[in-house]
Amino acid sequence: MSTPPLVLNPARTALINVHWQNDIVTHEGAFATFFADQVDKHGVIDAARRLVNDFRAVGSLVVWSRAAFQPGYPELILNTGLNKAIKQLGALIDGSTGADIIPELTVRAGEPVVSHPGTSGFPDTALDSILRRREIDTVVFTGVSTNVTVEGTARDAVNLGYHVVLVSDACTADTDAAHEATLSTFGLLGQASTAAEIAVALSQT
Repeated sequence: MSTPPLVLNPARTALINVHWQNDIVTHEGAFATFFADQVDKHGVIDAARRLVNDFRAVGSLVVWSRAAFQPGYPELILNTGLNKAIKQLGALIDGSTGADIIPELTVRAGEPVVSHPGTSGFPDTALDSILRRREIDTVVFTGVSTNVTVEGTARDAVNLGYHVVLVSDACTADTDAAHEATLSTFGLLGQASTAAEIAVALSQT
């Protein structure tokens, strides 16, 4: 299946940055053994930072999606190994440094931050309303991990009627194989592009 040329209207395109949080992507975080080496290996923080600046430069909406829980995890359903690990590790408590967005990707005033307890940023949050109020029809994703919350949020976006782009070099997973599997299968639902390709598409409108 051929990939259509990437065309982006900055006024109707949003960048959604998923789980760029200290507990998830840094070597000091609770999930360091899963993701920190992959984050460093592929330089995804730098790629995401460049893309955030590209979106800001053309006035496009930049959104941040994060996992955050109350002490004791009353909203966390312990039905998966991932959720059990979050509780066992004491990770991502709202208000803690671990739940904060990493300093390399500082959130600017006015940029929405959506907090959620599951593997998608849409259920039980204002994310869809935020996008629709801005008349967004295309969403571009960066984040960690590609095959869990990035993919989960992206699939929900498809089902809600958005055009979806995954940024291949601004996402990563715990293994290269898991990352590549999501990029490969997602071609049936949206498309994957590099940060540089997306920057060019934004600038050509």
